Amino acid sequence: MRKIIVTGGSGFIGCNLVKFLLKKNYFVINLDNLSYSANPYNLREFKRNKNYRFFKLDINNRQKLFKILNKFKPTGIFNLAAETHVDRSIDDPKQFIKSNILGVYNLLEVIRKYLKNSKKKVKLIHVSTDEVYGDIGAGKRSDENFSYSPSSPYAASKASADHLVKSYVRTYKIPAIISNCCNNYGPNQFPEKLIPKLIYNIIKNKPLPIYAKGENSREWIHVYDHCEALLKIFHKGKIGESYNVGSNQNVKNIDIVKKLIQTQKIRSKNKIIIQFVKDRPGHDFRYALNSKKIQKNLKWKPKIKLNEGLTRTFNWYFNNFNFFTSVSKRLYDNRLGLK
Repeated sequence: MRKIIVTGGSGFIGCNLVKFLLKKNYFVINLDNLSYSANPYNLREFKRNKNYRFFKLDINNRQKLFKILNKFKPTGIFNLAAETHVDRSIDDPKQFIKSNILGVYNLLEVIRKYLKNSKKKVKLIHVSTDEVYGDIGAGKRSDENFSYSPSSPYAASKASADHLVKSYVRTYKIPAIISNCCNNYGPNQFPEKLIPKLIYNIIKNKPLPIYAKGENSREWIHVYDHCEALLKIFHKGKIGESYNVGSNQNVKNIDIVKKLIQTQKIRSKNKIIIQFVKDRPGHDFRYALNSKKIQKNLKWKPKIKLNEGLTRTFNWYFNNFNFFTSVSKRLYDNRLGLK
């Protein structure tokens, strides 16, 4: 049976990727340090699966990571272990440096050692973000040849990791590929993020906080589409290449709010208040990816349209409200959650 390691597999994208791989009959080894944004709730449906193993592990722990590679001899590693919340990176960048840069460095060193001492091959898929390209002007879309221009400590830490991966491919011949994805949404997302935060407040009839006037534009993709893209990159992607993963669906934050409010009106006539708040420092106005490369070369394209995906997402949180109560409110209640 094909064995895959997923780092950060208790977080939002990670747990959905684990679920996706298990359905595809992979044996999945989930490595996660269970930081604040990890949630055991996300693991409940497959923790007893015979093809699933979980290890509480920080990817900075080289010794334990090397032992796991030697024990399971996976054919692939999907690296999703990262600190991801932009506002938190502005508050305190230190943990982002540790996880997103040093963590990737130590992971690469372990892979380098493993490949040197083993006849087995393992391919690394390093999952990155569209934020490494920085603010994208109206009418433009960043392709894989765009210069990196990160604005926040989070984006800078991810850009640094991307450069490290590329250097290890060239210098040490590490078989690695980078994916740069736009904003994800869907089930199991930590509730300080924009869409689950809005859904929570709508259900609880609380004001919906939006930075500035909500004119900032983001490209959105459903997490299920992202998981399909990652597996396609693993099987068909070219070593040393980067692939943008996007939906070409750019929407202003205020319009996301309006779409979610409309979804709630089916259930309730509660009057929802939109609350505009002071913008955060260095807030990029627009992210937009050119994803033609993955569509042309790997024959992938997203399937879930935004309106359908938002409705499905709202329904999931509404029907799984225990997801919110499974996370301590002190970890997210006072955060705006705006990416």
